[in-house]
Amino acid sequence: MRFTLCAASLGTLLLGGCSPRTSNELTMLVGTYTSGTSKGIYSFRFDQETGKATPLSLVEVADPSFLTPSADGKFVYAVSEQDDEHAVVTAFAFDKRDGTFRTLGSQKTGGDSPCYIVTNGNYVVTANYGGGSISALPINTDGSLLPATAIIQFAGSGPNQERQTKPYLHCVRIAPDGKYLFGDDLGTDRIHKFELDVRANAANGLPLLKEGTPKAYTVAAGSGPRHLTFAPDGSHAYLINELAGTVIAFDYTDGNLVERQTILADTLKAGGSADIHVSPDGRFLYASNRLKGDGIAIFSVDPTDGTLARVGYQPTGIHPRNFAITPNGKYLLVACRDSQVIQVFGRDAATGLLTEKAGAGIAMDKPVCIRFVP
Repeated sequence: MRFTLCAASLGTLLLGGCSPRTSNELTMLVGTYTSGTSKGIYSFRFDQETGKATPLSLVEVADPSFLTPSADGKFVYAVSEQDDEHAVVTAFAFDKRDGTFRTLGSQKTGGDSPCYIVTNGNYVVTANYGGGSISALPINTDGSLLPATAIIQFAGSGPNQERQTKPYLHCVRIAPDGKYLFGDDLGTDRIHKFELDVRANAANGLPLLKEGTPKAYTVAAGSGPRHLTFAPDGSHAYLINELAGTVIAFDYTDGNLVERQTILADTLKAGGSADIHVSPDGRFLYASNRLKGDGIAIFSVDPTDGTLARVGYQPTGIHPRNFAITPNGKYLLVACRDSQVIQVFGRDAATGLLTEKAGAGIAMDKPVCIRFVP
């Protein structure tokens, strides 16, 4: 289904189009859980100078808990975080000028509860949380998807008898050099490593992924790796551990991760740390915590070795599952699932600290993913 929304309310449907983006405006996508009133993926125009968001459009799809746009912004790929035959990836043609979607079709992931997705332009790769696997699906020239050509199943468990009974893949990330893919396994305390064949595409049928050397990096038992991110210059990587509430800083060179530091993000030990991002200037790192004292831990980044020092903590709404920083670094937006709002925080470039922008919050049911379209 295709809608156009250009009013202050998500429920107002207009017949007309929307004005073109200005140089300060971004197109923003929000994925939601659809067990309540949310319908799927919502698009907005976000002014990264003023912090104002204007609703544009929506497309109905079940539980799009994570999504990714193509590099040129012409396509969007979203997981449906469900099980069995409902565990799928859906492809959309996307018009970033007016924020509208055209559904191109879906393909099964072959693994339950897909919760993360990335693309290199030729393939999409999903992390299948309940399935304990990752899936690779080729992209057609029209942006649609072909059936999965690889479903890589993992094995093992961890010491946490409630949360680590089997593999739980929570994130896949392509390294900045484009040559490696890493998969975070909350259930086995491992970061799986794969070499990525940049030649592979739907036409030549080459396999995208090859087991790396080493095939995995192991972190402290019971940590529960969740999300991995990289410094803007690609020289360091940072891992948020959901169960331990820690951030691990790594040196990164040509596919190799070397642990340099572990620092606590969740001082309340709630076991609900979630998302992690570095500011565009590389000077600060942010990590979200849930379940107790919900908020964002703020760290400065040492410019010489990438190590972290805690500089503050910003309380947020309930259950900040995901957040995003605008490309100019001026705003940080938090998807607070259980408060049913996206909070907008101004970011001090000198201190890294956050201040909520009054009246700028976006009310919506169960927001869980925020992505900006280039």
